[in-house]
Amino acid sequence: MTDRQLLHLFDIQRFSLHDGPGIRTTVFFKGCNLRCPWCSNPESQRREKDLLYMENSCLGCGACAAQCPQGAIRFHPGELPVFHRDRCQRCGRCVQVCPGSALRLAGMDRTVEDVLNLVERDRAYYERSGGGLTLSGGEPLLQPEAAEALAFGAQNRGLSVVLETAGDVDPEHFSRVVRWVDLLLLDVKHGDPQRLQAVTGAHLDQILSNLAQARSLAKEIVLRVPVIPGFNNEPEDLRGILRLAVQTGVSQVDLLPYHLLGKSKYTQLGRAYPYEDKYPALEKESLIPCQTWGDELHLQVTIGGKRLPLS
Repeated sequence: MTDRQLLHLFDIQRFSLHDGPGIRTTVFFKGCNLRCPWCSNPESQRREKDLLYMENSCLGCGACAAQCPQGAIRFHPGELPVFHRDRCQRCGRCVQVCPGSALRLAGMDRTVEDVLNLVERDRAYYERSGGGLTLSGGEPLLQPEAAEALAFGAQNRGLSVVLETAGDVDPEHFSRVVRWVDLLLLDVKHGDPQRLQAVTGAHLDQILSNLAQARSLAKEIVLRVPVIPGFNNEPEDLRGILRLAVQTGVSQVDLLPYHLLGKSKYTQLGRAYPYEDKYPALEKESLIPCQTWGDELHLQVTIGGKRLPLS
C-alpha cells in the first residue's frame, strides 16, 4: 500500500450526515458492477469520466462547440447546443470555457495522500460528533488496492472508517478492505436471489458470503435497504429482508425510502431515467410498520437513519 495510489472518484462530500455516524467526509468511488434502474447517482456507474449538461444554466453562447476538438457539440445561434455523446472524448475543454457553468465533468483521479489531507481538515468536527471518513460509490471495492490504502491510511491517522458497499465483489477484495473498517453499511436490496439478479445484476450468495466474512471479523454491520416501489416494497419483500438480517446475525436494518433526487442527472447525461413516471417518491411514514415487524424479530429497524414515532 502507498499514499501515492490513485483513486478514481466522482465526488468528495464534506460535512455529510447520512453516511455513517456523526459528521463525515464521504469519498465516492467511480465505477459500479450493478445496474439498479433507480440509481440516484448514474454518473457513478462507469469507470470513465462522464459529461453532464445542465440546460437551465446554459447561456446559449456556443463557446463549448467552438472548443470541442471532436465536433461532438452542434450549435446554431439562438438555439441550445446539441451533444453527440458518441463522439465525446470527455476531454473537458468545453467545461473550462462554459461561462454559465452548465457543463460538468464527473470523474477525477486523486492520490490517497491528497484525499487523506483533505479529510484531515475536518478532524475537529469528527472528534466532536463521532464522525470520520466514509468510502462509498459507485462500488469502492472495485478499486480494492486504492480503497485499502485509503482505509488503512485513515486508520493510521486515528480516523473512524465506514465502508458502504453492495458486497457483490471478489471475497479477496472484500477482505483486504473490510479489515480496516469500523462500520460496514451493506446494501441488501432483496431476499430473493433470482429477483435480485434479474433487476440489479447482483448475486445474493456472494453478498451473504462476504457478510459472513465481516461477521467473522466482528465488524459492526448495518444492512441498508433502498425501498423501491415495484421491486421490494411489498410487505412480503420487506419481511423477507428483515428475516434475512436475523438469519445472518445482523441486528440493525436501515430502510431508505425511494426518492427522485437523482432523476435530473439522467437528463444531464443524455440518458432516459429507467423509472420515468412510474412511481412517486415513498413517504417515510409508509414504512413505519417495518419498525414493528423488526421489534417482533428483536431487530432494530430505522427509516432514513432514524426511528420514527409509531403513532
